[in-house]
Amino acid sequence: MSIAKVSRRALIAGSGAAAATNLSTPAIAQGKRRWKMATAWPKNLPGLGSGAQRIADAITEMSEGAVEVRLYASGELVPAFEIFDAVREGTAELGHAGAAYWVGKNKSFAFFAVVPAGLVAQEQNAWLDYGGGQDLWDEIYGEYGLKAFAAGNTGTQMGGWFNRAIESLDDLSGLRMRIPGLAGEVINRAGGVSVTIPGAEIMPSLQSGVIDAVEFAGPWSDLAFGFHKIAKYYYGPGFHEPGATLELTVNRALWDDLPVHLQTIVAQAAAAENQRMLSEFTAGNTASLIALRDDHGIEPTPMPDEVIRELRRLSEDVVAETAALGDINRRIYENWSRFRAQVAALAPFTEQGALNQRNL
Repeated sequence: MSIAKVSRRALIAGSGAAAATNLSTPAIAQGKRRWKMATAWPKNLPGLGSGAQRIADAITEMSEGAVEVRLYASGELVPAFEIFDAVREGTAELGHAGAAYWVGKNKSFAFFAVVPAGLVAQEQNAWLDYGGGQDLWDEIYGEYGLKAFAAGNTGTQMGGWFNRAIESLDDLSGLRMRIPGLAGEVINRAGGVSVTIPGAEIMPSLQSGVIDAVEFAGPWSDLAFGFHKIAKYYYGPGFHEPGATLELTVNRALWDDLPVHLQTIVAQAAAAENQRMLSEFTAGNTASLIALRDDHGIEPTPMPDEVIRELRRLSEDVVAETAALGDINRRIYENWSRFRAQVAALAPFTEQGALNQRNL
């Protein structure tokens, strides 16, 4: 596989190293490291699973085997929701998942993946690279013995698949929906019941009636899962994930032990995939949306304005409340909020304005 030149940020080494607990020593032979990457995705899942594999392959190839990475899909090494701890403790040297999955440890982790009514993909990249976001990410993850990089983005996600029509706020009452992160709390406050389950368990849960609705990513992955076979109401875009960043986590003690040239390779592999996955999802979602419409009779629709306004109001409350959880939480929220206000003022004159003109 050829590795494209990276056009995004160069290495960000971060600060505040923390030693990992119960750290296992990776196999090193003749100066080579054999690392395991645990992912939250089912094997070969379009975009997410394939993107993680590209990172593993890129690190192995660019390092000429000095860091040989073997990928483990969800459940092969550890369950999807145990990846954070697996990397911290050294069970795996690398992880590929989304920070919203770890909000039970610290709600502010969600800012480094996506928060409801937050930033779209390009805005998120700008915040991380030039708005102070990466420094804050290094600080808060450093407390847990991890280093993290943006390593993929699904773009703006759909609102999800539902087994009943959502025509008013009353229709959310009692609705059991698979939706992780801070968005799950928004659904709870709207009268629903959020359920957090990994990708591999979603389809069986939808089929058996354990959940009434599901959001995952977009038409590409949704079609691969086959959600259209169970739930016929498809809404979008979603209020909850305007641009969902995926992360590559590295055990911090191992990261600090890497020579600088290998650190650069790991960082560049993540940065390259951060852009490539977004492009791939845009192309994949386009083709899959056409297939859902033409082959399966699925016409996605937006939720009623009344519902979106209330979900947006609740989102602002849920996100703002993270600032009260501690000093680092307050600084993350304040920094992110300032940046969001600034890019919101720019948006009508860039992509948002151009798309509005295109649709005239």
